[in-house]
Amino acid sequence: MTSVPLTSAPALGSVTAGAPHASLRRWLVACIVAVFLAVSVGGITRLTESGLSITEWKPVSGVMPPSTPEAWAVEFEKFQRIPQAQTTHAGMTIAEFKLIFWWEWFHRIIARTVGLVFAIPFLWFLARGTIPRSLRVRLAWLPFLTLCQGVLGWYMVSSGLSVRTEVSPYRLAAHLSLALAILVIALWTWADLTPREDDAPASRGWRTTVNALTALIAITIVTGAFVAGLRAGRIFNEFPLMGGQVVPPGYLSIGGWWRNALENPVAAQFHHRTLAILVAGFALVVGWRARAAALSLAQQRAMQRLVLAVVVQVVVGIVTLLWAVPVALGALHQFTGVVLLTAAVLAVHAMRPAPARIA
Repeated sequence: MTSVPLTSAPALGSVTAGAPHASLRRWLVACIVAVFLAVSVGGITRLTESGLSITEWKPVSGVMPPSTPEAWAVEFEKFQRIPQAQTTHAGMTIAEFKLIFWWEWFHRIIARTVGLVFAIPFLWFLARGTIPRSLRVRLAWLPFLTLCQGVLGWYMVSSGLSVRTEVSPYRLAAHLSLALAILVIALWTWADLTPREDDAPASRGWRTTVNALTALIAITIVTGAFVAGLRAGRIFNEFPLMGGQVVPPGYLSIGGWWRNALENPVAAQFHHRTLAILVAGFALVVGWRARAAALSLAQQRAMQRLVLAVVVQVVVGIVTLLWAVPVALGALHQFTGVVLLTAAVLAVHAMRPAPARIA
């Protein structure tokens, strides 16, 4: 990729800087950590079936939880009206309700805090003129998309408040995908602003290969959201076969290719684990070939981190499946998935030409 002059509005990955932008880099690290935290807490919220315990969206007044027995009784009565309370949580006591309520409340507080982490420093840096002109639009996307993420989160929750006993897997996948998009923007910009050890890009073939691997990793993660939304991880808790077969029984139980792929729990798990195995095999081959390729030291290290992250994710995924998705392992699997995407994005960045330096 060619260098872009300061006066233009460059595409993602076109500027970098050294010490003058240390404060921006620290803020972006805080943004990245915030996304990791939000995704992890969101995963636990889903695994504990806590996400529908608060049935209203009050962005400001919702910060204050119930403080009296009467207020708790009102919240419990609202919860008891939804289908999940009458099925998944049938017979729940108010003491048990408080446990899932507190977890969802914590999830929403974390989401609000993440929004502040993105918005307040951005406005501060913008007012002080700290953000380079070529990065202003890109970084403006961070607080804007975080706001959209809050709206999308409520849209997801609302899908489980009537008729359904859980949130829509489509909306859950969209919610996770937007969080990952926010992460990628913050991560890529941080990499742009971090001085590079070398300026030489990898060959076009290597760039294409790592781009393709990263795209497959992202797709696999999103298919995992459908597995989570359909609770598909709690069936066929065996490996490598499913129900003693390569193609599991019930694989085509829903009519229509797309509906079956995205709404049939059996198909969702089969596709996710098949993609994961193929991606892992692809990554191992690419990683092995990288050892003897004409890559810089930084590029070699980026590939090593990527392969290590793939291996860890596959191992954690298999153990999580075999143990029927306990909360701790399910949350760890989601966390390591985000770590894997992070390693992949950084590998893509390392393979590209070093961005043009700005003061």
